[in-house]
Amino acid sequence: MSALFVNLAYIVAAVMFIFGLRMLSSPATARSGNALSSGGMLIAIVVTLLSKGIVEFHWIAIAAAAGALVGALASRLVAMTSMPEMVALFNGSGGIASLLVGWAALFGADPNSAGAVTPFTAVTVFLSVMIGGVTFSGSLVAWAKLAEVVPSGAIVFVGQRVINAALLGGLVLCGVLFALLPAPDSPLFYAILGLAVLLGVMAVIPIGGADMPVVISLLNSYSGLAACAAGFAINNNILIVSGSLVGAAGIILTNIMCKAMNRSLTNVLFSGFGAVKTVTKVEGDVKPIVAEDAYLILEAASAVTFVPGYGMAVAQAQHVVRELGEILEANGCEVSYAIHPVAGRMPGHMNVLLAEANVPYDQLVESDDINPRMPNVDVAVVIGANDVVNPAARDDDASPIYGMPIVNVDHARTVFVLKRSMASGFAGVDNPLFFGTNTRMLFGDAKASISALISEFK
Repeated sequence: MSALFVNLAYIVAAVMFIFGLRMLSSPATARSGNALSSGGMLIAIVVTLLSKGIVEFHWIAIAAAAGALVGALASRLVAMTSMPEMVALFNGSGGIASLLVGWAALFGADPNSAGAVTPFTAVTVFLSVMIGGVTFSGSLVAWAKLAEVVPSGAIVFVGQRVINAALLGGLVLCGVLFALLPAPDSPLFYAILGLAVLLGVMAVIPIGGADMPVVISLLNSYSGLAACAAGFAINNNILIVSGSLVGAAGIILTNIMCKAMNRSLTNVLFSGFGAVKTVTKVEGDVKPIVAEDAYLILEAASAVTFVPGYGMAVAQAQHVVRELGEILEANGCEVSYAIHPVAGRMPGHMNVLLAEANVPYDQLVESDDINPRMPNVDVAVVIGANDVVNPAARDDDASPIYGMPIVNVDHARTVFVLKRSMASGFAGVDNPLFFGTNTRMLFGDAKASISALISEFK
């Protein structure tokens, strides 16, 4: 296969990546964009395999079939509530794949050339192994926190930053020495491998659960950067391009998430956020309400805003929420959905859920746009959200989430909070909203509560 044909195919694949990424920016075109990018990756893989003269494809076919089976089963069996954990595992898979590609680049295609490692190759191998190792182990810790296999809160101890700095310094030192004396069997390489995996664990454990959306975005960026470095290691242009796209998109998304949570990117990179502060205990009188009374208030409302959160995902209530919204619209009510950037446990979690339920895209309003309208909202219905509507982020400078932009539901005329109990959110912070004079608590499973409201209307 000629180099010209290979490069033309790579250009086509890169264009498909870019347009697919652009289409992912809108829920209306996201599925098509995903398919377009997948098609570009298929072209890149097939052309790469053919151009390298690989003739024994049986192992590749077995791996492709196994991967397709796992992907098909995951797409059908993994619940939407577990999607953040799956994204974390995806990031980790990208990291370990780049690590292995970089490792394999040390030996080259010809076993006789194993000792002929150039300094440039050694540097790119070091970067792919370091970033890939950090991404892999960090993503596993993120998965464990999201799945609550380990405590979701920040795990901190004295001297933690010093240890992390020492690990990073040791990695850089080993990398410099390895680049000066590169060899496939160098002990320095295995030191880099071990330190990178350890640094990934140490970098993520001090990050609290409320900051997980930022961590997922950052690890996604790391997986792209690792792939880019691996592309340089094996001199593959399309891997460099695709890795750069993922890395850049991940950094942009991380920056958006940081702004949404009032965090600085520098603090994220150096694990300087998520530490536990003194939490203010909130007490007061709760005002519960039943579905029959909530119906009377909703029936008279002219503007209703739904604020979804992770509790809606747990209850799988998105379909009944859409149905209630349609009933309210038929009753002459203006319906909107306030989407906080970090509602749920991964970026875009609520957008995906509501798109799955076929909620009109023009009804999804970002928190910055809905807040000025909130005083004119008759009823704000908070469905399983907690930290993203917590007034403590705005009013209590001792709160761990202080400064995080929120949806100002407490400014609405009436607030319905749908929760199973008075338990705090993922950040472990009490919410004074629950005790507000205009707040009514509708306890129970979110899906059952919304269904009861629908029954009252019918």
